[in-house]
Amino acid sequence: MTAADWLLALHRALRTAPPHYVAHVLAQVLEDQAKVKSCTLLLADYSVSALQPFGLEPGVETAVPVAGTDAGRAFVSQEPVVAGGAADDEETVYLPVSVRGDRLGVLEVVQPGHGHGGGLSVADLSEAAEMLAHELFAADPSTDVYLQGRRLRRLTLAAEMQWELLPGRSCERPEFALGAHLEPAYSVRGDNFDWSVDARTLAVSVTNGMGHGVPAATLSALAVGALRNARRSGADVALQAELASQAVWSAHTGSAYLASVLLEIDLATGDVDAVDAGSPIVLLLRDGQVERVRLEAQFALGALEDTRYRPERFTLQPGDRVVVVSDSVHGFQSRAGEQFGERLLASGIRNNRLLPAPEAARAVLRDLAAFRGDTELDDDAVSLCLDWRGRPDEAATAPA
Repeated sequence: MTAADWLLALHRALRTAPPHYVAHVLAQVLEDQAKVKSCTLLLADYSVSALQPFGLEPGVETAVPVAGTDAGRAFVSQEPVVAGGAADDEETVYLPVSVRGDRLGVLEVVQPGHGHGGGLSVADLSEAAEMLAHELFAADPSTDVYLQGRRLRRLTLAAEMQWELLPGRSCERPEFALGAHLEPAYSVRGDNFDWSVDARTLAVSVTNGMGHGVPAATLSALAVGALRNARRSGADVALQAELASQAVWSAHTGSAYLASVLLEIDLATGDVDAVDAGSPIVLLLRDGQVERVRLEAQFALGALEDTRYRPERFTLQPGDRVVVVSDSVHGFQSRAGEQFGERLLASGIRNNRLLPAPEAARAVLRDLAAFRGDTELDDDAVSLCLDWRGRPDEAATAPA
Protein backbone atom coordinates (compact mmCIF):
# COMPACT_ATOMS: atom_id res chain seq x y z
CA MET A 1 0.00 0.00 0.00
CA THR A 2 1.37 3.39 -0.98
CA ALA A 3 1.59 6.31 1.41
CA ALA A 4 -1.25 8.05 -0.43
CA ASP A 5 -3.43 4.94 -0.05
CA TRP A 6 -2.98 4.52 3.69
CA LEU A 7 -3.30 8.25 4.34
CA LEU A 8 -6.61 8.22 2.46
CA ALA A 9 -7.70 5.15 4.42
CA LEU A 10 -6.71 6.89 7.64
CA HIS A 11 -8.63 10.03 6.70
CA ARG A 12 -11.77 8.03 6.01
CA ALA A 13 -11.43 5.96 9.17
CA LEU A 14 -10.94 9.01 11.39
CA ARG A 15 -13.89 10.86 9.84
CA THR A 16 -16.25 7.96 10.57
CA ALA A 17 -14.86 6.94 13.99
CA PRO A 18 -16.87 7.58 17.17
CA PRO A 19 -15.39 10.61 18.98
CA HIS A 20 -14.07 8.58 21.90
CA TYR A 21 -12.39 6.10 19.54
CA VAL A 22 -10.41 8.45 17.29
CA ALA A 23 -6.99 7.73 18.82
CA HIS A 24 -7.61 3.97 18.74
CA VAL A 25 -8.62 4.11 15.07
CA LEU A 26 -5.43 5.95 14.12
CA ALA A 27 -3.31 3.35 15.92
CA GLN A 28 -5.23 0.52 14.27
CA VAL A 29 -4.80 1.92 10.75
CA LEU A 30 -1.08 2.59 11.23
CA GLU A 31 -0.46 -0.86 12.70
CA ASP A 32 -2.64 -2.80 10.23
CA GLN A 33 -2.05 -0.94 6.97
CA ALA A 34 1.22 0.94 7.44
CA LYS A 35 2.87 -1.86 9.44
CA VAL A 36 4.14 0.25 12.33
CA LYS A 37 4.85 -1.68 15.53
CA SER A 38 2.98 0.60 17.92
CA CYS A 39 1.35 4.01 18.02
CA THR A 40 0.60 5.92 21.23
CA LEU A 41 -1.00 9.32 21.78
CA LEU A 42 0.68 11.30 24.58
CA LEU A 43 -1.58 14.08 25.87
CA ALA A 44 -0.16 17.20 27.53
CA ASP A 45 -1.38 17.50 31.11
CA TYR A 46 -2.87 20.70 32.53
CA SER A 47 0.44 21.91 33.93
CA VAL A 48 2.17 21.13 30.60
CA SER A 49 4.93 19.44 32.56
CA ALA A 50 4.13 15.88 31.49
CA LEU A 51 2.74 13.87 28.58
CA GLN A 52 0.24 11.18 29.57
CA PRO A 53 -0.10 8.04 27.39
CA PHE A 54 -3.74 7.85 26.32
CA GLY A 55 -5.36 4.60 27.27
CA LEU A 56 -3.37 4.13 30.47
CA GLU A 57 -4.65 5.15 33.88
CA PRO A 58 -3.47 8.77 34.22
CA GLY A 59 -0.93 9.36 36.96
CA VAL A 60 2.60 10.50 37.65
CA GLU A 61 3.81 6.89 37.38
CA THR A 62 2.87 6.57 33.71
CA ALA A 63 3.42 10.16 32.58
CA VAL A 64 6.40 11.11 30.40
CA PRO A 65 8.14 14.30 31.59
CA VAL A 66 8.32 17.14 29.09
CA ALA A 67 11.76 18.12 30.37
CA GLY A 68 14.63 15.93 29.27
CA THR A 69 12.79 13.48 26.99
CA ASP A 70 12.55 13.00 23.22
CA ALA A 71 8.77 13.27 23.44
CA GLY A 72 9.09 16.51 25.37
CA ARG A 73 11.57 17.87 22.84
CA ALA A 74 9.09 17.26 20.03
CA PHE A 75 6.35 18.95 22.07
CA VAL A 76 8.38 22.04 22.94
CA SER A 77 10.04 22.50 19.54
CA GLN A 78 6.93 21.50 17.55
CA GLU A 79 9.25 19.52 15.28
CA PRO A 80 9.45 15.73 14.79
CA VAL A 81 12.13 13.91 16.77
CA VAL A 82 13.52 10.54 15.63
CA ALA A 83 15.18 8.23 18.17
CA GLY A 84 17.21 5.33 16.74
CA GLY A 85 19.75 5.22 13.94
CA ALA A 86 19.65 3.64 10.50
CA ALA A 87 21.44 0.53 11.79
CA ASP A 88 18.85 -0.13 14.53
CA ASP A 89 16.09 -2.69 14.13
CA GLU A 90 13.49 -0.11 14.99
CA GLU A 91 13.10 3.60 15.46
CA THR A 92 10.75 5.73 17.52
CA VAL A 93 9.35 8.89 15.98
CA TYR A 94 7.76 11.61 18.12
CA LEU A 95 5.43 13.97 16.26
CA PRO A 96 3.67 17.12 17.54
CA VAL A 97 -0.12 16.84 17.67
CA SER A 98 -1.28 20.44 17.24
CA VAL A 99 -4.15 22.41 15.70
CA ARG A 100 -3.36 25.92 14.43
CA GLY A 101 -0.65 26.28 17.02
CA ASP A 102 -2.66 24.82 19.93
CA ARG A 103 -0.45 22.05 21.29
CA LEU A 104 -2.45 18.98 22.32
CA GLY A 105 0.34 16.45 22.75
CA VAL A 106 2.69 14.12 20.89
CA LEU A 107 2.22 11.00 18.77
CA GLU A 108 4.77 8.26 19.52
CA VAL A 109 5.27 5.83 16.62
CA VAL A 110 7.54 2.78 16.86
CA GLN A 111 8.35 1.30 13.45
CA PRO A 112 11.00 -0.79 11.69
CA GLY A 113 14.23 1.10 11.14
CA HIS A 114 14.84 2.39 7.64
CA GLY A 115 17.98 0.28 7.49
CA HIS A 116 15.86 -2.84 7.94
CA GLY A 117 13.45 -2.43 5.07
CA GLY A 118 10.69 -0.52 6.77
CA GLY A 119 9.53 2.72 8.20
CA LEU A 120 7.18 5.44 7.05
CA SER A 121 8.61 8.81 6.20
CA VAL A 122 8.54 11.52 8.83
CA ALA A 123 6.52 13.67 6.43
CA ASP A 124 3.79 11.02 6.12
CA LEU A 125 3.71 10.45 9.88
CA SER A 126 3.50 14.21 10.43
CA GLU A 127 0.47 14.34 8.16
CA ALA A 128 -1.13 11.53 10.17
CA ALA A 129 -0.44 13.41 13.41
CA GLU A 130 -2.02 16.56 11.94
CA MET A 131 -5.13 14.59 10.92
CA LEU A 132 -5.37 13.22 14.45
CA ALA A 133 -5.06 16.70 15.96
CA HIS A 134 -7.99 18.04 13.93
CA GLU A 135 -10.14 15.05 14.82
CA LEU A 136 -9.30 15.35 18.52
CA PHE A 137 -10.26 19.01 18.42
CA ALA A 138 -13.57 18.12 16.78
CA ALA A 139 -14.17 15.22 19.19
CA ASP A 140 -13.63 17.13 22.44
CA PRO A 141 -17.15 18.64 22.71
CA SER A 142 -18.67 15.16 22.38
CA THR A 143 -16.62 13.11 24.82
CA ASP A 144 -14.72 13.45 28.10
CA VAL A 145 -12.11 10.77 27.42
CA TYR A 146 -9.37 13.08 26.17
CA LEU A 147 -9.94 15.64 28.92
CA GLN A 148 -9.80 12.82 31.47
CA GLY A 149 -6.65 11.49 29.87
CA ARG A 150 -4.88 14.84 30.34
CA ARG A 151 -5.23 15.10 34.11
CA LEU A 152 -2.65 13.57 36.39
CA ARG A 153 -4.82 14.31 39.39
CA ARG A 154 -8.27 15.64 40.07
CA LEU A 155 -9.15 19.21 39.13
CA THR A 156 -11.01 21.33 41.64
CA LEU A 157 -14.48 22.44 40.52
CA ALA A 158 -13.27 26.03 40.10
CA ALA A 159 -10.35 24.85 37.94
CA GLU A 160 -12.70 22.74 35.82
CA MET A 161 -14.82 25.83 35.19
CA GLN A 162 -11.79 27.95 34.32
CA TRP A 163 -10.20 25.48 31.90
CA GLU A 164 -13.52 25.06 30.11
CA LEU A 165 -13.62 28.83 29.67
CA LEU A 166 -10.20 29.14 28.01
CA PRO A 167 -9.78 29.41 24.22
CA GLY A 168 -6.81 27.00 24.21
CA ARG A 169 -3.24 27.21 25.45
CA SER A 170 -1.54 28.52 22.32
CA CYS A 171 -2.36 29.89 18.90
CA GLU A 172 -0.35 30.69 15.79
CA ARG A 173 -0.80 32.59 12.54
CA PRO A 174 1.67 34.06 10.06
CA GLU A 175 1.54 37.39 11.93
CA PHE A 176 2.05 36.08 15.47
CA ALA A 177 2.59 33.22 17.88
CA LEU A 178 0.75 33.27 21.20
CA GLY A 179 0.79 31.17 24.35
CA ALA A 180 -0.44 31.48 27.93
CA HIS A 181 -0.41 29.49 31.14
CA LEU A 182 -2.21 29.38 34.49
CA GLU A 183 -1.00 28.20 37.88
CA PRO A 184 -1.85 26.42 40.05
CA ALA A 185 -3.06 24.43 37.05
CA TYR A 186 -5.17 21.92 38.97
CA SER A 187 -6.75 24.39 41.38
CA VAL A 188 -6.83 27.74 39.58
CA ARG A 189 -9.71 29.99 40.63
CA GLY A 190 -10.27 33.47 39.24
CA ASP A 191 -7.53 34.24 36.73
CA ASN A 192 -8.22 33.88 33.03
CA PHE A 193 -6.87 34.64 29.58
CA ASP A 194 -8.76 34.87 26.32
CA TRP A 195 -8.13 35.58 22.66
CA SER A 196 -9.83 35.67 19.30
CA VAL A 197 -8.50 36.31 15.81
CA ASP A 198 -10.18 37.22 12.55
CA ALA A 199 -8.99 38.54 9.19
CA ARG A 200 -8.12 41.98 10.59
CA THR A 201 -7.54 41.84 14.35
CA LEU A 202 -6.28 39.80 17.25
CA ALA A 203 -8.12 40.44 20.52
CA VAL A 204 -6.37 39.42 23.74
CA SER A 205 -7.35 39.77 27.39
CA VAL A 206 -5.86 38.81 30.75
CA THR A 207 -8.28 38.94 33.67
CA ASN A 208 -7.74 38.58 37.40
CA GLY A 209 -10.98 38.00 39.29
CA MET A 210 -11.15 38.65 43.01
CA GLY A 211 -12.04 35.94 45.49
CA HIS A 212 -11.39 32.23 45.78
CA GLY A 213 -12.89 28.95 44.66
CA VAL A 214 -16.14 28.68 42.73
CA PRO A 215 -17.25 32.31 43.38
CA ALA A 216 -14.04 33.56 41.72
CA ALA A 217 -14.49 31.19 38.78
CA THR A 218 -18.12 32.25 38.42
CA LEU A 219 -17.13 35.92 38.46
CA SER A 220 -14.55 35.32 35.73
CA ALA A 221 -17.08 33.40 33.65
CA LEU A 222 -19.48 36.35 33.83
CA ALA A 223 -16.83 38.88 32.81
CA VAL A 224 -15.35 36.79 30.01
CA GLY A 225 -18.83 36.02 28.68
CA ALA A 226 -19.69 39.72 28.71
CA LEU A 227 -16.42 40.64 26.95
CA ARG A 228 -17.03 38.01 24.29
CA ASN A 229 -20.63 39.10 23.82
CA ALA A 230 -19.53 42.70 23.34
CA ARG A 231 -16.67 41.76 21.03
CA ARG A 232 -18.92 39.56 18.88
CA SER A 233 -21.43 42.39 18.58
CA GLY A 234 -18.73 44.56 16.98
CA ALA A 235 -17.86 46.73 19.99
CA ASP A 236 -14.40 48.28 20.12
CA VAL A 237 -12.06 47.51 23.00
CA ALA A 238 -13.24 50.42 25.18
CA LEU A 239 -16.92 49.56 24.75
CA GLN A 240 -16.14 45.90 25.48
CA ALA A 241 -14.69 46.95 28.82
CA GLU A 242 -17.68 49.21 29.56
CA LEU A 243 -20.27 46.55 28.79
CA ALA A 244 -18.40 43.91 30.78
CA SER A 245 -18.07 46.32 33.70
CA GLN A 246 -21.80 47.00 33.59
CA ALA A 247 -22.56 43.28 33.59
CA VAL A 248 -20.38 42.67 36.64
CA TRP A 249 -21.77 45.75 38.44
CA SER A 250 -25.34 44.64 37.78
CA ALA A 251 -24.62 41.27 39.37
CA HIS A 252 -22.49 42.42 42.32
CA THR A 253 -22.98 46.22 42.72
CA GLY A 254 -19.30 46.76 43.45
CA SER A 255 -18.81 43.95 45.98
CA ALA A 256 -16.86 41.93 43.38
CA TYR A 257 -14.76 43.10 40.45
CA LEU A 258 -12.02 42.02 38.07
CA ALA A 259 -8.70 43.55 37.12
CA SER A 260 -8.13 43.20 33.38
CA VAL A 261 -5.99 44.24 30.45
CA LEU A 262 -7.57 44.25 27.00
CA LEU A 263 -5.54 44.45 23.79
CA GLU A 264 -6.83 44.71 20.23
CA ILE A 265 -4.08 44.34 17.62
CA ASP A 266 -4.39 45.34 13.98
CA LEU A 267 -2.83 42.44 12.07
CA ALA A 268 -1.87 44.63 9.11
CA THR A 269 -0.12 47.44 11.01
CA GLY A 270 0.75 46.14 14.49
CA ASP A 271 -1.17 49.02 16.09
CA VAL A 272 -2.48 48.03 19.53
CA ASP A 273 -5.50 49.61 21.20
CA ALA A 274 -5.23 48.86 24.91
CA VAL A 275 -7.37 49.31 28.01
CA ASP A 276 -5.76 48.88 31.43
CA ALA A 277 -8.59 48.11 33.82
CA GLY A 278 -6.64 46.87 36.80
CA SER A 279 -3.50 45.15 37.96
CA PRO A 280 -2.10 42.95 35.14
CA ILE A 281 0.93 44.62 33.56
CA VAL A 282 2.26 44.61 29.99
CA LEU A 283 5.97 44.32 29.20
CA LEU A 284 7.63 44.66 25.81
CA LEU A 285 10.85 42.94 24.73
CA ARG A 286 12.38 44.82 21.80
CA ASP A 287 15.97 44.58 20.56
CA GLY A 288 17.01 42.73 23.72
CA GLN A 289 15.61 45.34 26.10
CA VAL A 290 12.52 44.90 28.29
CA GLU A 291 10.35 47.90 29.10
CA ARG A 292 6.98 48.15 30.76
CA VAL A 293 4.25 49.51 28.51
CA ARG A 294 2.93 52.37 30.63
CA LEU A 295 -0.85 52.50 30.36
CA GLU A 296 -3.27 54.71 32.22
CA ALA A 297 -4.62 52.76 35.21
CA GLN A 298 -8.42 52.78 34.97
CA PHE A 299 -11.05 51.24 37.24
CA ALA A 300 -11.38 47.46 37.46
CA LEU A 301 -14.33 45.86 35.68
CA GLY A 302 -17.41 46.14 37.92
CA ALA A 303 -15.80 48.35 40.54
CA LEU A 304 -18.02 51.36 39.80
CA GLU A 305 -21.31 51.89 38.03
CA ASP A 306 -21.30 53.33 34.47
CA THR A 307 -17.52 53.46 34.15
CA ARG A 308 -16.20 54.86 30.89
CA TYR A 309 -12.90 53.56 29.51
CA ARG A 310 -10.35 55.25 27.26
CA PRO A 311 -8.20 53.18 24.90
CA GLU A 312 -4.52 53.95 24.42
CA ARG A 313 -2.39 53.05 21.44
CA PHE A 314 1.09 51.69 20.96
CA THR A 315 2.60 49.96 17.94
CA LEU A 316 4.39 46.63 17.65
CA GLN A 317 7.37 46.03 15.40
CA PRO A 318 8.30 42.66 13.84
CA GLY A 319 10.43 40.77 16.34
CA ASP A 320 8.71 42.25 19.40
CA ARG A 321 7.60 40.04 22.27
CA VAL A 322 4.75 41.15 24.54
CA VAL A 323 4.35 39.57 27.98
CA VAL A 324 1.29 40.14 30.18
CA VAL A 325 1.24 38.91 33.78
CA SER A 326 -1.22 39.15 36.65
CA ASP A 327 -0.45 40.95 39.90
CA SER A 328 0.28 37.67 41.69
CA VAL A 329 3.34 37.37 39.45
CA HIS A 330 4.91 40.83 39.50
CA GLY A 331 3.56 41.61 42.97
CA PHE A 332 4.53 38.36 44.71
CA GLN A 333 6.45 38.85 47.96
CA SER A 334 8.60 36.29 49.73
CA ARG A 335 8.39 35.71 53.47
CA ALA A 336 11.38 38.05 53.79
CA GLY A 337 9.37 40.78 52.06
CA GLU A 338 11.34 40.68 48.80
CA GLN A 339 9.17 41.31 45.75
CA PHE A 340 9.50 39.35 42.51
CA GLY A 341 8.86 42.64 40.75
CA GLU A 342 9.56 44.03 37.33
CA ARG A 343 13.34 43.71 37.59
CA LEU A 344 13.37 39.93 38.02
CA LEU A 345 10.50 39.59 35.59
CA ALA A 346 12.39 41.54 32.92
CA SER A 347 15.55 39.53 33.55
CA GLY A 348 13.66 36.27 33.03
CA ILE A 349 12.03 37.55 29.85
CA ARG A 350 15.45 38.42 28.42
CA ASN A 351 16.98 35.11 29.48
CA ASN A 352 14.14 33.13 27.88
CA ARG A 353 13.87 35.19 24.70
CA LEU A 354 14.79 32.23 22.46
CA LEU A 355 11.97 30.04 23.75
CA PRO A 356 8.80 29.81 21.65
CA ALA A 357 5.91 31.88 22.97
CA PRO A 358 4.01 29.07 24.80
CA GLU A 359 7.19 27.96 26.58
CA ALA A 360 8.17 31.54 27.37
CA ALA A 361 4.81 32.01 29.11
CA ARG A 362 5.47 28.88 31.18
CA ALA A 363 9.03 30.03 31.89
CA VAL A 364 7.74 33.17 33.61
CA LEU A 365 5.80 31.03 36.07
CA ARG A 366 8.75 28.64 36.50
CA ASP A 367 10.93 31.61 37.42
CA LEU A 368 8.30 32.71 39.91
CA ALA A 369 8.19 29.21 41.42
CA ALA A 370 11.99 29.21 41.81
CA PHE A 371 11.86 32.63 43.47
CA ARG A 372 9.16 31.73 45.96
CA GLY A 373 10.75 28.40 46.95
CA ASP A 374 8.62 26.70 49.58
CA THR A 375 6.38 29.75 50.00
CA GLU A 376 2.85 28.90 48.90
CA LEU A 377 1.30 30.87 46.07
CA ASP A 378 -1.82 32.27 47.74
CA ASP A 379 -3.32 33.61 44.52
CA ASP A 380 -3.65 32.48 40.92
CA ALA A 381 -0.92 33.41 38.47
CA VAL A 382 -1.37 33.96 34.75
CA SER A 383 1.28 34.65 32.13
CA LEU A 384 0.68 35.38 28.45
CA CYS A 385 3.31 35.78 25.75
CA LEU A 386 2.80 37.16 22.23
CA ASP A 387 5.52 37.06 19.58
CA TRP A 388 4.78 39.60 16.86
CA ARG A 389 6.07 38.81 13.38
CA GLY A 390 4.03 41.26 11.38
CA ARG A 391 2.04 40.55 8.27
CA PRO A 392 4.05 39.04 5.39
CA ASP A 393 4.16 41.25 2.31
CA GLU A 394 2.13 38.83 0.24
CA ALA A 395 -0.59 38.65 2.91
CA ALA A 396 -0.78 42.43 3.20
CA THR A 397 -2.14 42.75 -0.33
CA ALA A 398 -4.40 39.67 -0.19
CA PRO A 399 -8.18 40.15 0.16
CA ALA A 400 -9.45 39.95 3.77
